[in-house]
Amino acid sequence: MTNAPWLQRQLRDLLALRGHAVLLAGPAGLGQHDLALALARTWLCERPGAHGACGDCPACHAIDVRTHADLFVLMPEQQALDLGWPLDAATQERIERKEIKPSRQIRVEATRAAVAFTQVTHARGQGKVVLIHPAERLNAESANTLLKTLEEPPGRVRFILATEAVHLLLPTIRSRCQTHAMAWPTEAEGRAWLMQTAAEESTSTRALTEADWAACWRAAGGRPQEALAWARLGVTARLWADLPQQLVQGDWSAIADWPIPRQLQVLMLLCHDAMGLAAGAPPRYFAAEALPPNPIARRLSGYWRALQQAWRTAEHPLQAGLWAEAWAERTRAVFARPSGQPASAAIHSRP
Repeated sequence: MTNAPWLQRQLRDLLALRGHAVLLAGPAGLGQHDLALALARTWLCERPGAHGACGDCPACHAIDVRTHADLFVLMPEQQALDLGWPLDAATQERIERKEIKPSRQIRVEATRAAVAFTQVTHARGQGKVVLIHPAERLNAESANTLLKTLEEPPGRVRFILATEAVHLLLPTIRSRCQTHAMAWPTEAEGRAWLMQTAAEESTSTRALTEADWAACWRAAGGRPQEALAWARLGVTARLWADLPQQLVQGDWSAIADWPIPRQLQVLMLLCHDAMGLAAGAPPRYFAAEALPPNPIARRLSGYWRALQQAWRTAEHPLQAGLWAEAWAERTRAVFARPSGQPASAAIHSRP
């Protein structure tokens, strides 16, 4: 994604900054990891140019193969595995032996290793870089372990923190960084990048039509990587148009095979648009005609709070089948009209 024009513009701006710690902040799907890695590559490149790293020097090659001695990538273990970053040998062995599961938080042991990394002299001539993503996955102990080094790093050490939820970071972390708000692409830029990426993939996304990509773009709220994730999940124009009515009827068949966090995300998008429609605002993620007419506003408020609570444990549901069954019934109940009440009167209902 580093060839995306909106990321290239931001990289040039970031290279003009002075300081030892940068925080890339914005919602998921805007390319934080890719921009952070592009910045790290440029800082460590042996022949950097005005537009970034050269891509050909030994340092760039070392980053490509995940072996650069002066780059420390601090991530949750599960995310590191997903993105192809190696774990330390001891952690990898424990995971392979099934002694532990890959963590979805940044463990304090890994953070201590990052701090120790900063104390060692750099192997090449460009200094050292610590890349932390997503930074909101630093738990309280990990964040506090990092504070002193983040404030006064030794030698030529620089930090790049990337986050998809800046409000979850400790104020003491934020205050030690120069914050860069992630820029959004234009729809033309984003759609062009999506089509190019799809053409390069050997997956089902290559068969999607222009209407399907438009549906994925809408589902993502204009965030390119998120749109690609929806496409890879199998979202099409027909599925997205039919989904709201299916869900409010308790029909889970279209999303039954999706990961629980994605199922929950769809419910949140549905609730968001229904609440907006109830307040007279245009929907953002679904077409207005696809949404159930005139939901009961007070039900939506409680439903939204429940969804937010469920999001905290979405990655670890106790029983996925029962979870989906319970939410299918709850969704049906939230959008059901009281017996004998016409649709046009539903929104005005009060307890």
